[in-house]
Amino acid sequence: MTVPATATAAAIIAELVAAGIRNVVVCPGSRSAPLALAAAARPELTLHVRLDERSAAFLALGMARVDHRPAAVIVTSGTAVANCLPAMVEAHHSDLPLVILAADRPSRLVGTGASQTIDQQGIFGRFADCAFVEAGSDAGQAAAVTRRALAYGRVHLNVAFDVPLVDDELPAPAELPVGVPPRRRPHRDWGTAHLDLTRPTLVIAGDGAWPVEELAGVPTIAEPTAPAPERPVHPAAAGVFTREQVSAEGHVLHTRPEQIVVIGHPTLHRDVLALISDPGIEVTVLTRSDGYTDPAGTATRVASRVRVDGDPTKQWLKLCEVAGEQAADAVREILDGEEFGFTGLHVAAAVADGLAVGDTLFVGSSNPVRDIALVGLPFDGVATHAPRGTAGIDGSVSQAVGVALAAQARDRISPRAPRTVALLGDVTFLHDAGGLFISDGDPLPNNLTIVVANDDGCGIFETLESGEPGLRGSFERVFGTPHGVGISDLAAAYGWEHRRVENTADLIRELEESIELPHPPLIIEARTTRTTRRDLHAALSGKVVGR
Repeated sequence: MTVPATATAAAIIAELVAAGIRNVVVCPGSRSAPLALAAAARPELTLHVRLDERSAAFLALGMARVDHRPAAVIVTSGTAVANCLPAMVEAHHSDLPLVILAADRPSRLVGTGASQTIDQQGIFGRFADCAFVEAGSDAGQAAAVTRRALAYGRVHLNVAFDVPLVDDELPAPAELPVGVPPRRRPHRDWGTAHLDLTRPTLVIAGDGAWPVEELAGVPTIAEPTAPAPERPVHPAAAGVFTREQVSAEGHVLHTRPEQIVVIGHPTLHRDVLALISDPGIEVTVLTRSDGYTDPAGTATRVASRVRVDGDPTKQWLKLCEVAGEQAADAVREILDGEEFGFTGLHVAAAVADGLAVGDTLFVGSSNPVRDIALVGLPFDGVATHAPRGTAGIDGSVSQAVGVALAAQARDRISPRAPRTVALLGDVTFLHDAGGLFISDGDPLPNNLTIVVANDDGCGIFETLESGEPGLRGSFERVFGTPHGVGISDLAAAYGWEHRRVENTADLIRELEESIELPHPPLIIEARTTRTTRRDLHAALSGKVVGR
């Protein structure tokens, strides 16, 4: 006879399949055994087994970045559930779907000191909707709760199981439910904003931005994960637009825009954030989610669409074009010199210049995503992903693997998996070293290359206030944090191929070889310096805005 836990789990997993979920990440656990076995019984599902719940949740999030469908993560009770919180927070702020399917103990055991028992309901707070299946619920009740829960983009489905947990034999898959599967609940519609484009207008496109046809001809500062704009303005030129006017060839040019349109969630550049926080500039925010970006509270209006009159003036278009070109030229001039050594910016340039149409790029937070922006991304034909929801370094290796897996699953008939390149800093890489683990029998992220810009510490702090000369006495200990980890040893321990380079030419060669030769998951470690970071950024700023 089938025990209740087995029937309940089979019904829940059948609802996931009916809702279109095709990837399930399983972490080993006792209380979650009914769910794991039910998932393994479904031929429609691809299983990914991970040891670390945090990495598992970020793996699911990486897949969702590509196909915008939720993957489900099966975890056991107790702190296993809590380990999924960072990924759920990122999913919430990136407006991506994620399903955490957590096993729980019966309610009668909560608060009694029973082993591996905590109060799990609502553990994700406002970042996810929580649905609860109590121990003893029949299969029909569990299925109904699951179906309602899957209408939400981010959900914690908390399923309590009583003993016995499993049968003597492997379960058979339950029949798929009949009827229309749940659809994600629609977001709020913020209405339409009217814009006069004859006024000096600048578009700021961040993560989650989308093409707005009415604004296609407007100069745009776009972050790497935004769509490639028709009239790009280099982000290093943002400082020019924070000024009221500049002098050029004996003429005074008014450079400050009268209005800015923010699309998505820009977070990268301080001068860009200064622009959208300027109370003297009229700011319109476009959003298609429940939230929007307005850190200084200066937005004049929030909308989901625009209606426009007029076109940008030729003078404004020319000014933006020249400012952007000068900034881009300044970056390349710095890269061509030898003054600053082999830096993370050089690594980003080699990665960006080696990308081709059809490639996928994942970029970690801190310096890598900023460096990628400075060397010219986004551009058409390369799908770029980055954890910009909360801009954390959490789970970046796992997300890169998830992105690669989803990219190759989308192109199953190709004789070779589509190329995915991930650019990570060394601390970001080490923070999720466990994400390198891939269980035997799991799909491999074929044609994935992770480039690690290793400057032996946190190079981002070299350019921030903490890197000021007066604070250098404590800098290395609490900000620089040199680690000395042997990345080649780490790669070998997890079965990844490893190559090390110490200059741009060798990095370019290794990247080119990774294109020509099929390879297992590969790590290219680029040994860089961070000691020149502060001077490099000062030189770039001086070339562009004269400061």
